[in-house]
Amino acid sequence: MSSENLKDQIKEMLVTNLMLRTPKEEISNELSLFGPDGLGLDSIDALQLVVSLEKSFGVGVPNSEVARTALATVNSIHDYILEQTAKG
Repeated sequence: MSSENLKDQIKEMLVTNLMLRTPKEEISNELSLFGPDGLGLDSIDALQLVVSLEKSFGVGVPNSEVARTALATVNSIHDYILEQTAKG
């Protein structure tokens, strides 16, 4: 799977599973997902995102410390998925 294809799938998952009003085409790879300067996701969204990652990509997030860095942007989610799937 190409890098861009994976990032597109991540954006699709974000829009679908978190019921975002922002179309996936408007979500840049470096846009902060949390906080007022980005998509504005909150802690409930973070939990849904963790569940979605597990269902969609088979990747778990062990704790909030990992989540804080791994779920920051589309690029960080992409890198985290590749890192976890490489570990097998």
